Amino acid sequence: MHLKDEKFMRIAIGLAKKAEPLPNPRVGAVIVKNGKVIATGYHHKAGEAHAEVNALRKLGKGEAKNSTIYVTLEPCSHYGRTPPCTKAIVEAGISRVVYAVEDPTRKVKGAEELKRAGIRVQGGILQKEAQVLNPAFYKVAKTGMPFVTLKSACSLDGKIASKSGDSKWISSPASRELAHWLRAKNEGIIAGIGTVLQDNPRLTARLEGRRDPMRIILDSKLRIPLDAKALAGGRAIIAANKGCDKKKKEKLESMGVKVLLFSGKKIPLKPLLKKLAMLNITSVLVEGGGETNAGFVEEKLVDRYYFFVCPKIIGGRDAKSPVEGEGIVKISKAQKLVFEKVEKIGTDVLIVAVPSPEKG
Repeated sequence: MHLKDEKFMRIAIGLAKKAEPLPNPRVGAVIVKNGKVIATGYHHKAGEAHAEVNALRKLGKGEAKNSTIYVTLEPCSHYGRTPPCTKAIVEAGISRVVYAVEDPTRKVKGAEELKRAGIRVQGGILQKEAQVLNPAFYKVAKTGMPFVTLKSACSLDGKIASKSGDSKWISSPASRELAHWLRAKNEGIIAGIGTVLQDNPRLTARLEGRRDPMRIILDSKLRIPLDAKALAGGRAIIAANKGCDKKKKEKLESMGVKVLLFSGKKIPLKPLLKKLAMLNITSVLVEGGGETNAGFVEEKLVDRYYFFVCPKIIGGRDAKSPVEGEGIVKISKAQKLVFEKVEKIGTDVLIVAVPSPEKG
């Protein structure tokens, strides 16, 4: 039975990979009867039907009776924007539920409710494979902070701009296209005010059919120009100091921009991330300059790095690098990473890395 369970759960995982229901987790479901798949489904969009219900809708009345449903995440048992999936499973007459990952929030106790209804339940099938589907969902549940990806493009000698600040363009068109895809895969994009003043970026994904991420600007003194491209349309958040210009704050808010106020000269990153998670922003892409990036690196807040290394030599002792800040004194104190992927993108090389599980 275990091998068959894995077979059908792999189909469910494949379905979940098609899903893009941010900020909800990606979930796939497969209904099996007499050893054959009779229906499949996945969660298409937040606020719409979940994977289990989408699969059940493909069946006629009574067709799901005495079947098994395979789901990548424990079925929900609460009323939110949609009814509970456990209710639909019970009403359909499904006799067995197999899920991969227990809901980490524990607000959902679907397995317990299903067992009370007399349904056989088994969890933990291909758990590790299924967890990879939703790193942001599990990160928020565990820490109360979004999943943080830091992206940078640098020359072969590790520069992100010339000594004059010019940075267009270090990376290739193919890398920039992938960078836009990264923006679309995240719910928020974070940049420092220095980047906004220097480059005046739009910070949008520019991909047809994909929603742009929420633009989040670290600007303690509210120096951002009111006509900055990053504020276009008002879909933006500015993190500022409590002592900032109150009139400008009111003007920004009248434009639809949300201003979050914090104590201290610098924006405290952990409180900011926790606030963003409370606003239902579960994943962010950091596209800052060297100082903004350093803040996230020094506090060990980065979950994944995307570095595009480009075949150019820029030079210059005053040219900017991807991570600046105070830096370390001893190499032994360097943060250790593990390369997940090294891939050629256009003329560049993309390196994807994550913090090493080793301490030190």
